[in-house]
Amino acid sequence: QVQLVESGGGLVQPGGSLRLSCAASGIIFNIYAMNWYRQVPGKQREFIAGIAKDGSTNYAESVKGRFTISRDNVKIMVYLQMNSLKPDDTAVYYCNTKVFALDYWGQGTQVTVSS
Repeated sequence: QVQLVESGGGLVQPGGSLRLSCAASGIIFNIYAMNWYRQVPGKQREFIAGIAKDGSTNYAESVKGRFTISRDNVKIMVYLQMNSLKPDDTAVYYCNTKVFALDYWGQGTQVTVSS
């Protein structure tokens, strides 16, 4: 059973930083791509960052240069370092992976950027 558990969200001022963590279990972690998405109430969940099994990364234009995704295949964790945060980054952030064409999601962690 695949389980993803996010942590690290919170309230931060504009320009600040946060690091989100996602603990994975129930999968052979190092062979799957891992992703971060976010969702604002009333809007579709949007992809923001992904990291492949070889460590290659891709980002949404809205976060490129500010966010960094990384993974630790020993600790079975994926991270999202978020810098230069803006109020528009306020959302619930979700960890995601796809196993045999099925999407798995964590419960989400709230990030609020406000002064």
